Amino acid sequence: MSNAPHYKSNLRDLLFNLMEVSQIDSQVLGKAPFGAIDADQVREVLQAMDELARTELAASFYESDRVPLAQNEKGDVLLPPGLKKSLKAYYDAEMQLLELPEHLGGFGAPPSVAWAGFELVAGSNPAAAFYLFGTFIARVIDRLGTAAQKKRFAGRIIERRWGGSMVLTEPDAGSDVGAGRAKAVHLGGDEWEITGTKRFITNGDYDAVENIVHLVLARPEGADVGTKGLSLFIVPKWWVDENGKLGERNGVRVSKVEKKMGIKGSATCELVLGDEGRCRGLLMGEVHDGIRQMFHVIEQARMAVGMKSMATLSTAYLNALEYAKERVQGPDLLQAADKRAPRVRIIQHPDVRRMLLSCKAHAEGMRALAFFTTHIQDQVELLGGHGDKRADELDRLNDLLLPLVKGWSSERGYEQLAIALQVIGGSGYVQDYPFEQYVRDQKIDSLYEGTTHIQAQDLIFRKIGRDGGKTLQALLARVQETIQTEAGGDTLAAERKALLKGLGELQGIFGALMAKMQDSPYHVGLQGNRVLLALADLVVGWLLVKHAAIAADALPKAKASDKNFYQGKIASAKWWTRNVLPGLALTRKLIEASDLSPLQVDEAHF
Repeated sequence: MSNAPHYKSNLRDLLFNLMEVSQIDSQVLGKAPFGAIDADQVREVLQAMDELARTELAASFYESDRVPLAQNEKGDVLLPPGLKKSLKAYYDAEMQLLELPEHLGGFGAPPSVAWAGFELVAGSNPAAAFYLFGTFIARVIDRLGTAAQKKRFAGRIIERRWGGSMVLTEPDAGSDVGAGRAKAVHLGGDEWEITGTKRFITNGDYDAVENIVHLVLARPEGADVGTKGLSLFIVPKWWVDENGKLGERNGVRVSKVEKKMGIKGSATCELVLGDEGRCRGLLMGEVHDGIRQMFHVIEQARMAVGMKSMATLSTAYLNALEYAKERVQGPDLLQAADKRAPRVRIIQHPDVRRMLLSCKAHAEGMRALAFFTTHIQDQVELLGGHGDKRADELDRLNDLLLPLVKGWSSERGYEQLAIALQVIGGSGYVQDYPFEQYVRDQKIDSLYEGTTHIQAQDLIFRKIGRDGGKTLQALLARVQETIQTEAGGDTLAAERKALLKGLGELQGIFGALMAKMQDSPYHVGLQGNRVLLALADLVVGWLLVKHAAIAADALPKAKASDKNFYQGKIASAKWWTRNVLPGLALTRKLIEASDLSPLQVDEAHF
């Protein structure tokens, strides 16, 4: 096992997305509610976060995988020492303040900047990243809780660095959240008794904090079946009194810690509530609105998963690139017949270049998609949130983009990580390099917080269907505008032409699916994933062309140190339009020719 830090960040591209594409320095920073932070401060804090990620956080990446989680006699989960050290370093550097608003003692940074910090953390040590969830739980309680609940929990979570978790899944229900059977019995006021078993709870317990605050979905006695009957409860591991002080142990225990393929340092727990002592919780906001409230958490988690996939692919690509520039093996293909020909670095081989460009374009494309989405989130908050017509339109666009960020990034990320591993050959399969751990740690991303097909159904039935496709058409109009305004001039003429063709194919894809849905919604079940991936491929292609146009405009006056970066942006757009967008035509043909025959195959024939 290598002791060298594995993490290679891409702060230059991250700042390009924030400052040159989204232009947050002029459009977001310095404006309410982000008036307390300016561009210089953003650069300074992200540089500090980058340094922390590459050193203190990355230091326990391998240990988190190799040293198993343990449990003491009470069932508490014990983390590897190095991982606890990394978490302490994060909090000691006060990096948790980046995502907090001013009134909670934070920097008051916009969502795009907070997510930029998360990229650095998730790329350096994904197991560590999810142990930092407590700060977000404080934000949720601050937003949705009663005044008493805010006083009782929000400030204390931040001050005492408490942990947090979201507790949805049950063993028999799985992704069918509405089938959950955990029960809640009213004790008085906002206090309830909770009983039930929850499974696959990320960081449901760990010993690096003195308390963990769980947000638990449970069904009050007499409530309706399905998701509408669920309520959300604040359930601390150690009871917290009205003044925020710790009391007795609450009735939440870990009955099992899952043994997993990857991200092993993140404790995935089965939690039993109320079997060994009363488990008490407080009804969030004193309203029975659990699934809507929990979606604030679910959406955050889905965004985080997409960011994690992107961050992992980015560091994998940069590690593969470094290896390819140094590894000498084989002659140039043009001299392959000459046994005395000099050996060359593998980056000179066409196949390696093909793979590297694929990883580069996908990593940059995922980052472009993620930070386009975060900039939409910035604008929603600038407009004051719900109630403003323009803010509501942008919020619907954010909702539509989330399945792409989560579903597309996790699917394509897994494929591209295999390519990054392939670049370095057999060395990628052994633990001397981080690639095999990257693959194992990332695979979960297409599974949890809603599988890829759940994302596809959400996209088609809810995000597109709820307004008759208006939000989708508004997004595609942005693509059309980039084409019509001839962004990038002559430099990107061929790329805009490919983008226009891809847009036509995508419209054909939706037309074909809508026609087939008139026959049966089963067509969404069979073709939904293809549609989600096709939409994301087109949107990412558009973003890469936009980024290349910005780069082309910047090149004439660019510093020498930036010229290679900008040329690389143009190269990514050219590769994407030649190698990814043509695939939309095949997807369209497959959907047009599809039928329901897979459903007619007898089970005995499988």
